[in-house]
Amino acid sequence: MFEFIRTHQRLMQFVLLLFIFPSFAFFGLESYTRFRDSGNSVAKVAGHSITQQEFDNAQREQMERFRQMFGQQFDPGMLDTPEARRNILDGLITERVLAKDVADKHLSVSDQALRQTILSMPGMLDSEGKFDGERYKSLLAMRGMTPQIFEARLRRDIALQQMDSAIQSSVFVPNTVASLVSDLYEQERTVQQLLFKPSDYVSQVKVTDEMVKEYYDKNGVQFEIPEQVKANYVVLDRNAVASQIQVSDADIKSYYDQNQKRYSVDEQRRASHILLTVQKGASAADKAAVKDKAEKLVAQLRKNPGDFAKLAKENSQDPGSAEQGGDLGFFGKGMMVKPFEDAVYKLKEGEISDPVESEFGYHIIKVTGIKPASVKSLAEVKNEVAGEIKKQLAAKKYSELAEVFSNTVYEQSDSLKPVADKLGLKIETLDNVTRTPNPKQPADAPYNQPKFLQALFSDEAIKNKRNTEAVEVAPSTLIAGHVLEYKPVTKRPLDEVRAMVRERLVQAEAAKLARKAGEEKLAQLKTKDDTAGFSEAKTVSRVNNQGLAPTAFAAVMKADTSKLPAYTGADMPGQGYAVFRIGKVSQPATVDKTQRQAQQAEIRNALGQQNTLAYINALKQSAKVEILKPELKPASERQKDGNNPDVK
Repeated sequence: MFEFIRTHQRLMQFVLLLFIFPSFAFFGLESYTRFRDSGNSVAKVAGHSITQQEFDNAQREQMERFRQMFGQQFDPGMLDTPEARRNILDGLITERVLAKDVADKHLSVSDQALRQTILSMPGMLDSEGKFDGERYKSLLAMRGMTPQIFEARLRRDIALQQMDSAIQSSVFVPNTVASLVSDLYEQERTVQQLLFKPSDYVSQVKVTDEMVKEYYDKNGVQFEIPEQVKANYVVLDRNAVASQIQVSDADIKSYYDQNQKRYSVDEQRRASHILLTVQKGASAADKAAVKDKAEKLVAQLRKNPGDFAKLAKENSQDPGSAEQGGDLGFFGKGMMVKPFEDAVYKLKEGEISDPVESEFGYHIIKVTGIKPASVKSLAEVKNEVAGEIKKQLAAKKYSELAEVFSNTVYEQSDSLKPVADKLGLKIETLDNVTRTPNPKQPADAPYNQPKFLQALFSDEAIKNKRNTEAVEVAPSTLIAGHVLEYKPVTKRPLDEVRAMVRERLVQAEAAKLARKAGEEKLAQLKTKDDTAGFSEAKTVSRVNNQGLAPTAFAAVMKADTSKLPAYTGADMPGQGYAVFRIGKVSQPATVDKTQRQAQQAEIRNALGQQNTLAYINALKQSAKVEILKPELKPASERQKDGNNPDVK
């Protein structure tokens, strides 16, 4: 990646934003153009509110996306910062101003583009490769949407992507600029290293008791044991609800009968073909010549049907099947162009068709196999049906029980036993819980979520020993807790950590001495070249950093090489201070044209994203964006507000 791109962090934040908010279609957010006014607003865009609920939904969904991306390594705390919350709000504002711009420009998406997008989504095709309409409706129903609502939102989403593509495609990068950047990217520097290790200076360090005491007093937070609680908790989610649902054989039979189509497999046919293509715009004479060749092949096959595969390899112009003797495998209705499909379903097994005209040319078709339509028996799908019924009943029952759960936790707040008994839930116990999620615990565990931990450490829970409120930590997942014991923040005594403090001081002072020695050597080398003590020379570039630490690599590549040899220095975390001697600067002997093209594409992409950012910023200015919650404002704006007593 180019140094230019590395240093443009704001640009990279936008790239991340595109990954985080690529499509809101499946996540039940409000329609892009449906702006709801509310007294509980966090911001306004063109006079229309972004509500606290919408912000909370976006934050929760972003957390889910990161959890899916990083799994057990995901730390929810990374999203519980002022900057992260501000970025989420920025995403919602960007969504709104772009949606308004799409509506103002009357951008539209064709039915064909919409259909292709839906078909490309995971889970939309069944095992036979056909669109599963029932599954499509079921997935949307689980999100509380109808196909009409979903497709309207998806149209807007595609329109937004098209607009972004149009902005980025307008970028023009002169070849001279691209070549200059590529030259810098590929530039090679021959370097040697002289390392000053802290361990070589440890014997010179003298640590006194006063230094230990001073460090301990100034850095007391390093030796604190955070406040902790021991607590009970109960969780209500769809799994807990489903485990209590009993499905009878009669229910299974009824559902199976009503949804038998879902367990049916339509008739499928296997065919081979020889395709003779006709170019678009071909003359009548050219078309007739292709058809004549097809008819001659048919006549030849009528005499020798066994030659079909041989003639397909020799004559078919379908690159995907010619090498397989024209074999297309099994397929069902709706998977081939209509003239081809109609012909296949009229033939008997083993029969060869006359030339069949389609938009691609002329086909000679042979049906090689037929799988009749079939229905899976109830016995085969009984468990699947029972699971589906449980899932649907659990989704419905969860909504009913969620209110009971919340009310019981609140009304009988001195214990979790009443809600556990009423809803058949299990009370679990947590020990040594802190305010922040525990990285050693599953990142998606309900009890390890920031919102629940915040509730668990509230004054109401700790001082008054009341249940926490029912906290929604994930879709269809509520958790409530009750604090049993509380341990405040404590500081480990000096005698207990004295050896640790002394060691830290020794290492810190030794590192200072190593840096001082290195900087003195660097100053000497800049006046008089000397290669004594330096390591063997190696060539580094932005393509290959030869394992240099990031700080060292950055120093080497940024060093002024107008006069050689050039010298620079850098801290090497965990190693010491390094002085680098740059003896040669050169370009590769040969230019990789493929790599150059990729670099130019990367430059265009970076500039295109800058254009998009500029366009969005202009839209925000014209939309008169207002941030209503002070804690969500950028730091610079909060500082201004702090200096202005009239700002609330």
